[in-house]
Amino acid sequence: MRGAARIVSAREAVAAIPSGATVAVGGFVGAGHPELLTAALEEHFLATGSPRDLTLLYAAGQGDRGDRGLNHLAHAGLIKRVVGGHWNLAPKLGRMALENQIEAYNFPQGVLCVLLREIAAKRAGVITQVGMNTFVDPLHGGGRLNARTTEPLVERIKLDGADWLRYRTFPVNVGFIRATSADPRGNLALEREGIIGEVLPIAQAAKNHGGIVIAQVERLVDRIADPKAVRVPGILVDFVVVSEGRGHEQTFGEVFEEAYVATGNGSETLPPLPFSERKIVGRRALREIAAGDIVNLGIGMPEAVAAVAAETGRLKDFTLTVESGPIGGVPASGLSFGCSRRPEAIVDQPSQFDYYDGGGLDVAVLGAVEVDAQGSVNVSSFAGRFAGVGGFVNIAQNAKRVIFCCTFRAGDLEVDVQDGALRIVREGRHAKFVKRLGMVCFHGPSAIARGQSVTFITERAVFELQAGGLVLTEVAPGVDVRSQVLDLMEFAPASVQPATMPAEYFEK
Repeated sequence: MRGAARIVSAREAVAAIPSGATVAVGGFVGAGHPELLTAALEEHFLATGSPRDLTLLYAAGQGDRGDRGLNHLAHAGLIKRVVGGHWNLAPKLGRMALENQIEAYNFPQGVLCVLLREIAAKRAGVITQVGMNTFVDPLHGGGRLNARTTEPLVERIKLDGADWLRYRTFPVNVGFIRATSADPRGNLALEREGIIGEVLPIAQAAKNHGGIVIAQVERLVDRIADPKAVRVPGILVDFVVVSEGRGHEQTFGEVFEEAYVATGNGSETLPPLPFSERKIVGRRALREIAAGDIVNLGIGMPEAVAAVAAETGRLKDFTLTVESGPIGGVPASGLSFGCSRRPEAIVDQPSQFDYYDGGGLDVAVLGAVEVDAQGSVNVSSFAGRFAGVGGFVNIAQNAKRVIFCCTFRAGDLEVDVQDGALRIVREGRHAKFVKRLGMVCFHGPSAIARGQSVTFITERAVFELQAGGLVLTEVAPGVDVRSQVLDLMEFAPASVQPATMPAEYFEK
């Protein structure tokens, strides 16, 4: 009969990882990330030189842009290959990729978390159109980030006369997962975790390929009363490492926030957003969201939409969701991104992406680094670094309506308002509407073919994507169309028919 779970130290657990293994790590920024385990693996490698030549597999980015999270694993010899959804939070790994030290792939986050299920079931891969005509498409690089990376992990196939992408499966040998509680038989519950993530697919994938599963937990309990609360059954768990709170902060931004694991009454509030270009964009973008809409907000500029909605009492009119799994409530920001305050529900990340990929989102409000004349968008490659796409490709490609929010130019832009008119105090140094993108993460012509509604909102101009390209539809009061819009773009819009943006967006 199966006995009690094997309780070990983090050092003992990581010592069981063989060289050449594929290690799948769960988490989202800091939520759900097993920090104690990744730190222990780093320490073990630096002390012993083993294990070596690991393949790292993860869906959501995990790190703090400094030393935590997957940054622990950025050592020559420890890592041979990385297959990840987002890189910006682990710049140490990113540098290794840019310097051609490791094999490096960037695939859509939603594809990777679903791929873990396919690996667990030993199926042939994820067959989807997510990523078609982007840098992930094998016709445009196949998600490979440097010259060292040569093996094709995604291919184009024909099904029923249509083109699809097949993302190949491969064995997982080690699973790193995190939970709150473990009972004596290794059953895991996540009662204090802000997300569920993909803990179950990771565990199933490793066990079904003869590997090991290491679970970091905060505490041991005598029993988990409700069997439905068990997110990973003990039959899948080889080692339990008890953190006792060490390396187990709920997010990389907060030790513990009760609001992330408790539902509310829909009356969440946010601090008022000071007047800036962000507020102008947030106000204009909010107009695109109708009562009853299901919405995803990207990080950065799109977060202003939630703040403006709170100020105007409109948060209760629509439902905000996060790709990591929360539904309802208000998404957290910064190093707590991935959690939501007072959500109505939290589902696992693969299930959330199933809903997104099937067209469940009414509106996606996303950022943009560069935009070209066809309405294609780069969000990943800029200024000598590689951020990665995260969930952007799944979300942007499958939402019914997409609102891209950004400043008209980048680099020290400063604006003000006088007598209801927008004044450009200091112009941005860098164009965002460019002739050629550094990387195609959203393909405008494909969006037109799908029948998507696509809008680009900046502090001084609004564009709509139409069959012929971008059409300038609105300009801010006080803005000169020629000198402050058209002359500062690297291409001419397909049409220039601007109305004036409503004056209330420019009230301080």
